[in-house]
Amino acid sequence: MCILFLWILFGPVQLLAQSGSYTMTGIVKAEKTGEPLPHASVKIQGTRLGALTNTDGWFTILEVPVDQAEAVVVSYLGYAEKSIPLDPNIETQNLIIELSTSEYVVEEVVIEAGTKQVMKSTGMSQISLNPAQIQNLPSLGERDIFRTLQLMPGVSGTNESSSGLYVRGGTPDQNLVLFDGFTVYHVDHFFGFFSAFNPNAVKDVQLYKGGFGAKYGGRLSSVVELTGKQGNTSEFDLDAGVGLLSGNLSLEIPLWKKGSILLSGRHSYPGLDNNLYNKIFDLFVEENVNPNVTDPSFQFYDANAKITLLPTDKDVVSVSFYNGQDDLDNSRVIDADRRRETPRGTVGVLIHNEISDLLSWGNWGVSGKWSRKWNPRWYSNMVLAWSNYYSQREQIANGEATIFRRDTMITRPLNNSFIEDNNVQDITLRLDNELKITTNHTLEFGTQLTSHDISYLYTRNDTTEILNRKDLGDLYAVYLQDVWTPMKGLEVQGGIRTTYFEPTNQIYWEPRVSASYGLESGLTFKAAWGKYQQFTNRIVREDVLNGSRDFWVLADGNDIPVGEAYHYIAGVSYEKGSYLIDVEAYEKRMSGLSEFSLRFSQERRGATPSANELFFTGTGVARGVETLVQKTQGKYTGWISYTLSEVVHNFPDLSDYAYYALHHQQHEIKIVQSLELGNWILSGSWVYASGKPYTAPGGLYELTTLNGDEYGYINVGSKNSERLPDYHRLDLSASYTMKIKRSRLQLGLSVFNLYNRRNIWYKEFEIQGNELIETDFQYLGTTPNLFLNFNLR
Repeated sequence: MCILFLWILFGPVQLLAQSGSYTMTGIVKAEKTGEPLPHASVKIQGTRLGALTNTDGWFTILEVPVDQAEAVVVSYLGYAEKSIPLDPNIETQNLIIELSTSEYVVEEVVIEAGTKQVMKSTGMSQISLNPAQIQNLPSLGERDIFRTLQLMPGVSGTNESSSGLYVRGGTPDQNLVLFDGFTVYHVDHFFGFFSAFNPNAVKDVQLYKGGFGAKYGGRLSSVVELTGKQGNTSEFDLDAGVGLLSGNLSLEIPLWKKGSILLSGRHSYPGLDNNLYNKIFDLFVEENVNPNVTDPSFQFYDANAKITLLPTDKDVVSVSFYNGQDDLDNSRVIDADRRRETPRGTVGVLIHNEISDLLSWGNWGVSGKWSRKWNPRWYSNMVLAWSNYYSQREQIANGEATIFRRDTMITRPLNNSFIEDNNVQDITLRLDNELKITTNHTLEFGTQLTSHDISYLYTRNDTTEILNRKDLGDLYAVYLQDVWTPMKGLEVQGGIRTTYFEPTNQIYWEPRVSASYGLESGLTFKAAWGKYQQFTNRIVREDVLNGSRDFWVLADGNDIPVGEAYHYIAGVSYEKGSYLIDVEAYEKRMSGLSEFSLRFSQERRGATPSANELFFTGTGVARGVETLVQKTQGKYTGWISYTLSEVVHNFPDLSDYAYYALHHQQHEIKIVQSLELGNWILSGSWVYASGKPYTAPGGLYELTTLNGDEYGYINVGSKNSERLPDYHRLDLSASYTMKIKRSRLQLGLSVFNLYNRRNIWYKEFEIQGNELIETDFQYLGTTPNLFLNFNLR
């Protein structure tokens, strides 16, 4: 047995499985830059054999029959399909297949017309995104990867104030976001209006909406895997772009065709002040209700660096670096006169308050990776990664309020100060292996070790410590899964992930299975089931006065349980020519959900409850049906999707009944279209969704104190029983590309919310006198954006 195992791992390069067959190996690259292309499709025409390239562009196909194989056909999102005829004399080992976006024909190689396609639905609940093409879609200020993902079926597209992803009823913290192997905990720039990833530094994006394999763990909802660009290995290249919010620059430097260096960065402009910038700020600062607020100061940046070395034709060594940060100085002076005259005298309040309000948040990430192709059957990569997310806010108020009560006047100091500091660090060592046992069996196995260090401090008025946590804990995981093809057209993937979590001293078993059965007619049936655990959680802290915030903590099994979810998915797809129809139904049952609230601290537990009494635990269920109709090839591409869903939560200590979650939207329709006309690309998107739930006051009542003062109080209605108006908007974009020798210049204009739909973000309620005042806070109206991009090659 030992000898057989060694033969599988280190056997001869040309592995004959049977008479008249051979093993094909190779790498798929971009012709222009030499960049390896992950998740490219490689098929043997005349057979049902095929493979997907791994993260470094390599592929292996076993037992290719000499008498049936007609050609190797390679395709990748955003590139032209390439077909290479096969004959007995062609070299089938270590093939180098280069894909182009051009249209031309050379001897014995056929290249079909390229396409500007942005995304494609592939596999079970999986979507592939081409970052190079998202510039062809309408945008709000910046080209944005996560904003584009929000246009995909199953991902909420109405969250203008957050670039986080609400996938199939999950929340953004339930998504595992990986960039070159390190975890990114916070994906927002500029209050969430665009994400923290520069598209110029990203090569490939894979979104797994559910039912993902045992290789991934630690989240309940989905996985977003981003692969950073390696850079041009042949010649120097430069990309630059400007928009209304920031400028960006990317450099690609070859290292003697044995590697490359990528440097990329974005930065907001000094003294940024334009229509788009001011519109966004008006949503977050108090200028529209208080004319005395000073202008805030804001800036953001992100930077990527990656060095890749190719010491041999079997090894890839790379180091990837990322840092992004936002800084906001929202210090202000508030002067408010809320006095009114009554027959019995002056009542009300006169306020003067000087507030220092500083907020900073950002991410660091570093990873080192070594990949090796030991032989045509065995590929492995090892990643050592460090990740850090930080958020610090300090608000200090120095003012006073003069209260008028008919014949009396009382002056009181205003001290609504607080400090909030959240820091998340992890160090991860991961080893992944892929071993092709036979044509019908591919074994994937690996291990992960992660050390967490998470702290959170929240104090009020310098002395009152609301919460002070310091969480340390290690996680050890191993996984094993087998991709099995027992018969023609049928593929089964079964696996298990096992995790030991030190803070709870427990072992968690996560079995998973998925299957697909494809017919030659293009019809495919698919299903998946799996169990998933989450050990790091982002808790929403409800705060009426200062706005709700969120913070990360580590599960402890007591106040904060380990999250758990079961995925149930079934679907069918039909693909013919350039058209794809895909329907999937899903149900996700969740437990161990957590919230943090001061809502009941005084009524139910006294004025100073302990910190653990402020955490609430609940369950939830998300279910729905997604329908996608997509045109995938040609000058005219796009998709139409419809999602029918519901998200129900049950927190017994917060509500006596189950209720719709805040991000529940029963109906959602997305229409995304793109047309290429010569050098012009015209595109548009229309999003419609039914209104989200909210909690409205049930009524207003007054209480009279012993000294005769009257105070108004809101009687809170049923939790999330009301609905905001339906959401919809239309975005359009037009861009023109001109070639200057080998360089390319793109000019574009996009218009966000063309017909100026005043969608409501949330409602706020306030008591003024004996009246209850309702205020609608609205999202952005019509917002144009200009952009310019330059590419040297």
